[in-house]
Amino acid sequence: MFDFRYHALSLAAVFIALIVGLLLGVAIGDKELVSSARSDLRDSLRSDVREANTERAAAKDDLAAEQEFGDKALPILTGGRLRGREIGLVLLGPADIKPDAVRKWLEPTGANLSLVAQLREDVDPQAIGERARGTRYEDVAKKPELLGALARRIGIQLVEGGRLAGRLRTSLLQTVSGDIGGLDGVIVIRPSDLPSDKEAADRLRALQDGLARGLAQTGVKVVGIEQAGSDPSQIGWYRERELSTVDNVDETAGQAALVFVLAGADGAFGRRDSAQDLLPPVVASVPRRR
Repeated sequence: MFDFRYHALSLAAVFIALIVGLLLGVAIGDKELVSSARSDLRDSLRSDVREANTERAAAKDDLAAEQEFGDKALPILTGGRLRGREIGLVLLGPADIKPDAVRKWLEPTGANLSLVAQLREDVDPQAIGERARGTRYEDVAKKPELLGALARRIGIQLVEGGRLAGRLRTSLLQTVSGDIGGLDGVIVIRPSDLPSDKEAADRLRALQDGLARGLAQTGVKVVGIEQAGSDPSQIGWYRERELSTVDNVDETAGQAALVFVLAGADGAFGRRDSAQDLLPPVVASVPRRR
């Protein structure tokens, strides 16, 4: 006798078997597909890495070749352009750029780094006033507003010479080597750090501002410099005080720009957005001041 329930159960069992079979087949197929895709991806990534390494090695070789060319071309570009010039280096505090590096950059030009002066991070207004006795600056301890004007006068005298700069050199300057006065150009470096003490920081700001303005007032070429990675940049500070600037002096192009500015070019040069060009036009050297 036909049993409909038995027939229904049989059909259900067949369907279940089919579904299980399909699921197993798909699972097996998916595993093989995933395995194949994973293998293809791994091979592709390995190929990409090998290609990237090859490109990186080629780029490093190109960069090394360009650097070698620049190092060899720099003395040719700058050779003799500042012959007989007396150049000063004024550090407005501790700086990462060392005087020996500046001497190296100037060596092919024929210039002499005749003065290196570093401003003290903190000065004693009382000591300055005592050494400035007989001048309008002897009351600087009581009248802090005189500090900027004093620094401006010192900036002028660093270039042109003068008694007051000689009297105050140990009170204002951390280190001094060479002769004050008789300069044909000045390189200025301003560090980004200021003393933590507010009064000391205010005094240093006034001295930095006054010195820079005094140097610029003399009419000799004055250029503010920094390295390409300097942060924060001091270029805006220099430009506000009418100094020409080079923002990548640690690079060959920046060293060439420095020489061209000292030779007579004006403007802001380097790789920052504020620069008007990488290099100034190659100009004939301006006559010496004397």
